[in-house]
This record gives sequence, C-alpha cells and structure tokens, in this order.
Amino acid sequence: MALTNAGRNQFAAAIIGDSTTDFSNANAMIGAGNSSGAFAASQTDLQGASTQRIAMDATYPQRVANVLTFRSTFSTSQGNFQWLEWGVFNTSNATGTMLNRAIESLGLKTSAQSWQITSTLTVNAA
Repeated sequence: MALTNAGRNQFAAAIIGDSTTDFSNANAMIGAGNSSGAFAASQTDLQGASTQRIAMDATYPQRVANVLTFRSTFSTSQGNFQWLEWGVFNTSNATGTMLNRAIESLGLKTSAQSWQITSTLTVNAA
C-alpha cells in the first residue's frame, strides 16, 4: 500500500487546519477494483473498469496513537468482481481524495460471499 500525492497533501492540510474533507466514519470508504496496473503517486482513483466504494463499518476508522485503521464490509451484492486493487477514500465520488492505493490480488468475490477489508496505516517519524 502506498500513499498518494493527494493523501500526502491531505495530511499536510489537516496539520495546519486548512479546510479538508475528513476521513471520518461519515465520509471514509474503502474501494476495491479490478486493475493490476502499476501504482503512481499521482493517481486519484482506482484504475479498474470495475470498482466500488463501501462506507466504513460502525466505529471505524479508528486511531490508536500513530496507527489508523479503516474497515469496510462488502455485502453479497457489492464488489462482485476480481479484486486486484484497493484504496481508502474520503467520499463516495471521484471528487474526493484517495489516501492510498494497493495492488494486491485478493481473489474473485462472488454474490455468495461477504468480504471485509481492513487497512492499517502507521504514521511514522523519519
């Protein structure tokens, strides 16, 4: 999983109190897609022809010290395609910020399954 330029900028803006859209329970989502295309920090959305974003589970995201945890559950009717990428977003539409993107083959999700995806981001000092 890699941080996008937009995600990096979101952190910087939040630190100085610039107006941003929070990655709160009301806004944050995890999206899954079917592209295995290479990551580029300049990307602002998933790259797949099939993608879907799902809201956070209750009580997520969570923060313990410098560790952020995001979690969404895709129901039997959601995200039914090959999962090759995923990311964390702060809105359901393309105008929001993609915090990060991971290229990872997680398998073929079908309507017979509910899948839960958890993303953990650790913010470290250099």
